[in-house]
Order: sequence, then structure tokens, then C-alpha cells
Amino acid sequence: MDLDLAHDKAQRVLRQRNWLAGIVVLLAAGLAVTFTAAQSRDREVVLVPTLRSPMTLSSSSVSREYLEMVTRDVAALALNRSPETLTWWMTTILDLTDEKDRGEVKKGLMKIVAEQQGSQISQFFTPDMMTVDPGKLTSEVGGTLHTVVASKDVTSERRTFRFRWRYNGVSLKLAGFGMVTHAAAAPGAAQ
Repeated sequence: MDLDLAHDKAQRVLRQRNWLAGIVVLLAAGLAVTFTAAQSRDREVVLVPTLRSPMTLSSSSVSREYLEMVTRDVAALALNRSPETLTWWMTTILDLTDEKDRGEVKKGLMKIVAEQQGSQISQFFTPDMMTVDPGKLTSEVGGTLHTVVASKDVTSERRTFRFRWRYNGVSLKLAGFGMVTHAAAAPGAAQ
């Protein structure tokens, strides 16, 4: 009888051990699957090293800081060009342009590309002022526009450029840009 009780007790302990071992194996497998899924998951991190402070986007309106940052980057792209990069220059500006305004902007850019294709004329812009108006979704950048033929700087003129924007959701897109004339703003596509 003692032998039967000892045998039953040993069998119970063995069943408990086997159950615990099974649970440990299942938990380990679940942990391995979770770890593998976490490692293979795509992640997107936006790193913008030129921000002065943390920035939050809102669907209600565009912030002054965000409009200033986007204007700075788009102005650097739009106002610096050379004959070797004209196709890339135009494509990149059109990628930043709102769909509603893309035709008008492309027409102005095509005119510039046709004039400068095959030439040795480059231009670069050194900004020294910027104003932004988030309420009207406009911004202006002023500075010196340098025109270079071959390797010689032939003109350096003070110019101001106005950028118009469209804000939809949290998407800020270019609506047009152009040089500001003395009489009024030039709301056209390109300078």
C-alpha cells in the first residue's frame, strides 16, 4: 500500500513537472516569436538636426516655426540651380507642389529649363531675411541672387521671393513662388 501511495505521488509530481515544462516551452516560443516580430518591424524616425526646439504639427493650422523651416529648405532648393541639375531641380520642386497648382508651376519651371539647358549659367542665393505669415500661408525670403557664367560671378542683385502655400491636414505644399516686384507681389509660378 505504501508503495502504491508513493507511486501515485511520484506520478502526480511528474505530471506537474511535465505541465510546467510544457508551459515554459510555450512561453519561450511566444517570447521568441515576439522578439522576432519586434526586430523585423519597420520603423520610421524623422531626424531633423536643424530644429531649435521640439515641433508638433496640428491639423488646425500651420505653426510659424514649421512654415519658416519649410520655407528655408524650399528656398534653398528653388533658388540654387545649375545646368547639370535642372531636371532634378524641376522634378523636386514639382514633388513639393500641391496638385492643384502643379500645372502652373511646371509651366514656369519649363520656361527656366528651356532657357538654361545647355548653357553655363548657374545661380545661387544667399538669404539674409525671411518673413512668414501663417495666417495667409505666405512667406518671403530676401537676399542676394548671384548669377554665374562658367566660373565668373557676373551679377549680384538684391532680390525678394514670395512663396505661397496650401495646408491640408498636416501637409504643407507649395502653391507657387516668384520674385517680388516693387509694384506688387508676383504670384506666378517661378522667377
